[in-house]
Amino acid sequence: MTTSLAEAPNIEPARSALMRRIGPKNTKPEMVVRQTLHRLGYRFRLHAKELPGRPDIVFRPRKKVIFVHGCFWHRHPGCRKSTSPKTRREFWEAKFAANQARDARVQEDLIALGWQCLIIWECETSDLICLEDRLKVFLR
Repeated sequence: MTTSLAEAPNIEPARSALMRRIGPKNTKPEMVVRQTLHRLGYRFRLHAKELPGRPDIVFRPRKKVIFVHGCFWHRHPGCRKSTSPKTRREFWEAKFAANQARDARVQEDLIALGWQCLIIWECETSDLICLEDRLKVFLR
């Protein structure tokens, strides 16, 4: 089991405060995706507690879910935002590995229940035209 940031020894108070401010929902990338979907005329539910992983955006009649992943926390391959901290490498590597394992397990569970999943990465929310196209294709 990994140590939480609050319990970790030798953490700089400023960094700890910064990390504490990052919440699990209503992030800026998630809001961009939600606003784009709304502008396209789609209606959806948020953070369905009854589904594995509490997906960010849920389309129940279509049995489709969208996860909006931060490139840093979920380790977007090849992304410049997917950097690793220089200090406490073992802690961060374990944290990132656990996040990736959980993401894979959640997707497998949803697929087993008959749901389709789409991952939107934080860096993909800056190109709205490309984002719209991905969302339209997924929701057809």
